[in-house]
Amino acid sequence: MTKIDHTHDPKLKSWVESANDNSDFPIQNLPFGIFSYDGARPRGGVRIGDKILDIFAALTAGLFAGDLFEAAEAASQETLNSFLALGEGPRRALRKRLSKLLAEGAEEAKRVARCLHDCDNVKMHVPTRIGDYTDFYVGIHHAINVGKLFRPDNPLLPNYKYVPIGYHGRASSIQPSGTSIKRPMGQTKALDADAPWFGPTQRLDYELELGIWIGQGNPQGEPISISKASASAAGFCLLNDWSARDIQAWEYQPLGPFLSKNFGSTISPWIITPEALAPFQIPQPKRPPGDPEPLAYLLDEQDQQSGAFDIELEVLLQTPGLAKQGLQPHRLSLSNTRHMYWTVAQMIAHHTVNGCNLQPGDFLGTGTISAPDRTGFGSMLETTEGGKHPVELASGEQRAFLEDGDEVILRARGRRDGYVTIGFGECRATITPAR
Repeated sequence: MTKIDHTHDPKLKSWVESANDNSDFPIQNLPFGIFSYDGARPRGGVRIGDKILDIFAALTAGLFAGDLFEAAEAASQETLNSFLALGEGPRRALRKRLSKLLAEGAEEAKRVARCLHDCDNVKMHVPTRIGDYTDFYVGIHHAINVGKLFRPDNPLLPNYKYVPIGYHGRASSIQPSGTSIKRPMGQTKALDADAPWFGPTQRLDYELELGIWIGQGNPQGEPISISKASASAAGFCLLNDWSARDIQAWEYQPLGPFLSKNFGSTISPWIITPEALAPFQIPQPKRPPGDPEPLAYLLDEQDQQSGAFDIELEVLLQTPGLAKQGLQPHRLSLSNTRHMYWTVAQMIAHHTVNGCNLQPGDFLGTGTISAPDRTGFGSMLETTEGGKHPVELASGEQRAFLEDGDEVILRARGRRDGYVTIGFGECRATITPAR
């Protein structure tokens, strides 16, 4: 379990005023990301309120010395791969130094202030050079809901409660929040048709997921044990793994998703560290009576006691009709990471148990995280029961699936009495017409 220390103190405030006003990014958060401005090369930064601390500029100003210089230098590069590769110790030390620099009363406040940028004036980038991307399926309520659409009497396949199921995704099409998503083309086939047809998907969907950034990883052939697996998770973000449900239904047998998934995935651009999420770690929820105990290589007492998270997940939909009438986005879902059937450590341990090598900057998705009831379903496929019951919007519009011009917005917040609420920032994208 990541320890709680003075950087989590709810009384701690920042001299950056916007960080103290119900921001996703108070001084207790301090996430890392990659940004650029005025045509300059991308570089590492730390979010504080509505500002970004330019780590390269802070290095030049002499604000990091000794062992901290190496960590800050790695965090100032065009990607965060080398920083994530340093592991927990340097990351924690850098967090403590950043907290001191940005806290009220900091001696270096004026020097630090010269290294800040307004968030509105920068462009955010994918924070690492992603070598590989694996998407899991750990949201059991989503798995049951989708299974019921195809197998009403037996929604979960026999392996689900034994295996953290995953598939290899497409790293090159992962995009930062704010990048539009073009409606994909592909083959689809109606149940009563003799042959498939080619064209744009008619059943475009979102998926509400948590993303996990890999830190030090492992050499090929050397698995990461379940007792050490959580240390390989260097940070978290939001993930919308867009899905073309009609293309998926035709192509997924026998090898799983392909064109229905690889056209685009959207992430929130800030890496929220395990240290920032320490107050929101919780015991893994007990499995229902009759469910099998995880196999030995997936079972660790410490992971069961503190390997889950209590993070609120929200999905909002903004449509052209809502925007035209000046109406607020429609909430589609309010879920929580506590509904994950497998922990992050179990995902990593299973991923590497056969010797597969994870590398710094690799990316994992949890799969869709749905709550038990309809108000927390993590996809349109579930909410509308495959399009049978469209969502009614205040604008008079209906949505069975997503239409061109729709914007999907994901948000996340960690809340706990006695601690400052932190957020992930938005993960948003607008759908544009097929080419």
